[in-house]
Amino acid sequence: MIIDFHSHVKISKKSRFMPDYFREMVAEAKQNGLTALALTEHFNTIRFFDIYSFLDEHYSYLDGYYDVNGLKLFPGIEVDVQEVGHILLIGDRKEVCAVREQLADYIDEDQFIPFDLLMDLAEGYSLIKIGAHPYRDSTPLAQNVSREQLKRLDALDLNGKDLYAKGIETCRQELLELAEEIDLPVVGGSDTHQYLQYGSIMNVFEQDCHNSEELKLAIVQQKYQIKISDQLQLKVKSATLVKKYMKKYLQEVDTVSL
Repeated sequence: MIIDFHSHVKISKKSRFMPDYFREMVAEAKQNGLTALALTEHFNTIRFFDIYSFLDEHYSYLDGYYDVNGLKLFPGIEVDVQEVGHILLIGDRKEVCAVREQLADYIDEDQFIPFDLLMDLAEGYSLIKIGAHPYRDSTPLAQNVSREQLKRLDALDLNGKDLYAKGIETCRQELLELAEEIDLPVVGGSDTHQYLQYGSIMNVFEQDCHNSEELKLAIVQQKYQIKISDQLQLKVKSATLVKKYMKKYLQEVDTVSL
């Protein structure tokens, strides 16, 4: 199984969910060798549940993942915490949606949920907890919560956008040092909102996984390898540019329609 642990299917938080765009995302992911994705859409994206309504209507859910034309799509969510940082939660569809419902009072930036409270909430479910891009300049989780708090996570995110922005060796080294210090595994995520970025970083697992429990066990036992594409710089740069102009176009269309 080859999986990307950090993937979005909307251009931005403010853009609507577009089924045709989603289908293009999945097709491109498969063309880049991926057999699975973790769908970690932002918890405060507009009309969050539209995504799962669409998935439930068009695809089979097989006790842990959606079968999207042969690609495994594991439900997930990306949550902002009060201290400034992002957490990826991956698990059963009902549990992910239940967590999102309980975050209804924490949507606005000045009301984000505290890290420890989110961990308490997540630990009530069978969710994988991943610290997203811990050293990103805009959301440096590793600098805003303690090492003891970080140990409540299951893994850290080696992020495609950060590998591009900081340089592969610099980004990888700082994250591996943190992972060793707090004894956590590292998984790779492209953090893409645009399909050209798929394949920039992938996790090659020794065996197929069918639910979050199997995923978590394989991560803990480190039965996988992270593969960084030789074309990462090109993939991320091109995806970033396309995303920029798609957002601008969609904003103009929405303005005209109003």
